[in-house]
Amino acid sequence: MPKIAIVGAGAAGLLAAGTALEYGADVTMFDPNVKVGVKLMITGKGRCNVTNNSPIDNILANIPRNPRFLYAALNSFPPNEVMELFEKLGVPLKTERGARVFPVSDKAQDIVNALSKYTFGAKLVHERVTAINAENGVVCGVTSRDKSGVVRKHSFDSVILCTGGLSYPRTGSTGDGYRIAEALGHTSVPRLPSLVPLEADRRLCSELTGLSLRNVTLKIRNNIDQSIVFEEFGEMLFAHFGLTGPIVLSSSAHLRDMARGKYTAVIDLKPALDEKTLDNRLLSDFSKYINKNFSNALGDLLPQKMIPVFIKLSGIDPDRKVNTITRDERHLLIRLLKNFEVNISGFRPIDEAIITSGGINVKEISPKDMQSKLIQGLYFAGEVIDVDAYTGGFNLQIAFSTGHLAGMSAATRY
Repeated sequence: MPKIAIVGAGAAGLLAAGTALEYGADVTMFDPNVKVGVKLMITGKGRCNVTNNSPIDNILANIPRNPRFLYAALNSFPPNEVMELFEKLGVPLKTERGARVFPVSDKAQDIVNALSKYTFGAKLVHERVTAINAENGVVCGVTSRDKSGVVRKHSFDSVILCTGGLSYPRTGSTGDGYRIAEALGHTSVPRLPSLVPLEADRRLCSELTGLSLRNVTLKIRNNIDQSIVFEEFGEMLFAHFGLTGPIVLSSSAHLRDMARGKYTAVIDLKPALDEKTLDNRLLSDFSKYINKNFSNALGDLLPQKMIPVFIKLSGIDPDRKVNTITRDERHLLIRLLKNFEVNISGFRPIDEAIITSGGINVKEISPKDMQSKLIQGLYFAGEVIDVDAYTGGFNLQIAFSTGHLAGMSAATRY
């Protein structure tokens, strides 16, 4: 019976442990957290978007970083099998907009409980692994340290490294996996935040802090070549530092080589209305408020908090009577409504990101079994690898698929 150590009890680690147990391995999980699946508990706003109920080609299309590397892993454990596993473990699932899959209960705790059930029989050691030990290029065990500082060495036939990235460090994602792998000769691609809020024009955003916009379309324009690198309909939020919310987080995964002035957020505040329809709407509102000042005639069209900013950007005197607004000024208002621009200055810190982009170089990992090409018996799974995806359940699918393949491969290595 092969003895396998799994470093990290998150999504990838728990799936790897359960799979290895199914294949008859003796499994020990190492994680300093008191509870397993800590980061899983906060995914999908506490609902846990477990996967995306779509074909593998669509999954790959939503992975901007090294998608071909994941082909074997995704085929070994595709979305339909992820769903079958959780339903077999007693968690009914539902598919929502965009093929996103959630537990019917909308409780991430149910997913964590199911994975805990799946790993029944594995030993759980609440210690931090500080090194993976190898002799002559072959894994022979791990070194761990408990909270009191006591160091221990453990013998294992194989080790699966599933420590996550650098995002949400309070959940245990502190970058340990990169340091451990690098000590064995591996290299890692520089880590960047992904699925992260964006820092933007602070003067404008500070006036709009706390304002949530629903049913808007966000575009991100590359100012160097004027291309649109992202476009999505949904919800976003202004914060004191800039922009956040679901469609903003999604947009961040499309932004590469971030530099001040390179990108601008362009918000269509009325995506359901074309310019002609919007002009008729303005004429109707202005007719309704014909004897009002301009500042008092926009309440049916815009959130109250946005009106002062909107007026300032329009350059129209707020005390003008709406019956004096010209056709050209009306068209300026339409352009603002359809193209409300906010200059982006950068990403928020990586510890605020949902996902870490970058990680262990995929050229040093065999895609057919997730084993290191440098150290025999060392396997990788999850966010520690240089792969990441857009929002929609794709990142958890990566964690589950790589965890499954690594667990199966390590358990059947001999």
